[in-house]
Amino acid sequence: MGLNPALLLQLLAALVAGGFTTLTASPFELWWLGPVAMGLLYTGLHALTPAQAALKGWLYGVALFASGASWVYVSIHDYGYTGVPLAVFLTTLFVTILALFFAGTFWLYRRFTSARLAFISFAGAWVLGEVVRTYLFTGFPWLLVGSGFIDSPLAAWAPIGGVYLLSLWVVLSGALAAELLLRRQWWTLAPLAAIWLLPLALPQQWTTPAAEPTRVALLQGNLPQLSKWTPEGQREAANTYSALTRDVADEVDLILWPETALPMMEAQARPVLERVQANLPPDVALLTGIVQRDEAGRYYNSVIGVGNVEGSYQKEHLVPFGEYLPLESVLRGAIDFFDLPMSTFTKGDAEQTPMQAAGIHIGNAICYEIIYPQLVARRAKDSDVIVTISNDTWFGASIGPHQHLQMARLRARENGRYVVRATSNGITAIIDPKGRIVERVPQFQTTALTGEFFAMQGLTPFTRTGSWPAWLLAGLMLITGVASTRRPRQTRT
Repeated sequence: MGLNPALLLQLLAALVAGGFTTLTASPFELWWLGPVAMGLLYTGLHALTPAQAALKGWLYGVALFASGASWVYVSIHDYGYTGVPLAVFLTTLFVTILALFFAGTFWLYRRFTSARLAFISFAGAWVLGEVVRTYLFTGFPWLLVGSGFIDSPLAAWAPIGGVYLLSLWVVLSGALAAELLLRRQWWTLAPLAAIWLLPLALPQQWTTPAAEPTRVALLQGNLPQLSKWTPEGQREAANTYSALTRDVADEVDLILWPETALPMMEAQARPVLERVQANLPPDVALLTGIVQRDEAGRYYNSVIGVGNVEGSYQKEHLVPFGEYLPLESVLRGAIDFFDLPMSTFTKGDAEQTPMQAAGIHIGNAICYEIIYPQLVARRAKDSDVIVTISNDTWFGASIGPHQHLQMARLRARENGRYVVRATSNGITAIIDPKGRIVERVPQFQTTALTGEFFAMQGLTPFTRTGSWPAWLLAGLMLITGVASTRRPRQTRT
């Protein structure tokens, strides 16, 4: 495969587009760069062979994940007991493997479509590629293109089709803009206007708040990750969260502690929780993340409660390597990173009865689960509020917590629900049904965020249907492009 100047320019454009896509996400939030990035990828794609297109897609993925998921190095090196050389190697391996999703998408797109209706089929292929990345090998739906558009005019589409519809419109906008600028295709102004102006006519509120708010306190212990599972760390956690709870117990209806706030088994934590409950007013509910162990010896990353609480929740979607080890018989013991504390969890059932706390139905999403639109929509369907607890200490001072919060904001907009988010060291926040941050506290502080939210009634179109309509639309767009490629040409007489 010859690297001629035109091809080199295409590959450079892919690297730039990857960096631009990272800049659409938090903490940068330059969402307007999204269509620019997609236009750079779309332009000239049909002048490439399938193999060259795959290389372009792979380089885009490398640039995207090397810049946007750089927090993986922090998790592996700072908290995974891994030296610098090995951490660099594992991070590089992670980035290059994830980039293969784009290489595969671009190869298939170029192999089976032509320049005819390319702007339609490119957008469809892109979104279907995102769907595959969301679910294949447990999935990694981080840095989906639509995730950076919660503060853009396109956000009004989120309650209708979710993040995948946003991705579809962003990619289609970039392709249409390229057709307009490079080929003077003035007709593209009509669909561009529809994509960006129709949100002005869409309903801005799909759900209805309760008459009275629920007062809530979100506790942020800011405890050191590396020592939290030691006896000293366990005592510090119990003392910190007990003291923070005493300070707010008389002011609120609901108190949230973050994921594994007490770094111990539920049986060991019960005496601590009982002492805390003894000082709670009768109607106050307290929810906390905890590690449960059943009679069969299986461990669960869970949410339990004391006080005015019914039920519990066990995390359904686990984090590879952090909460379970793929190919455990081969990898366990190979290096320290594969022996992280509490990396032997069992996933909870997909269908779980919503917890009730302070008289409202709770839709739980523990940490990583909040990035999965379908899972959160299922939880929201039977709940009044979405509660997400997380241990973002693993991200350190990287951009990871900001991206995590941004995805939680999009889940709020998609489902027309408040999202209340309690994290170990930030970013702890209350998010309204439009995805706006109502209250937040700084990272790396031991503090309590007190505020209020409203239980929400009614369902958005996205909560009712999930992502299927957007997936179907993307599939139809791709099929249209493939069908036009195979259409026999008419012979002129």
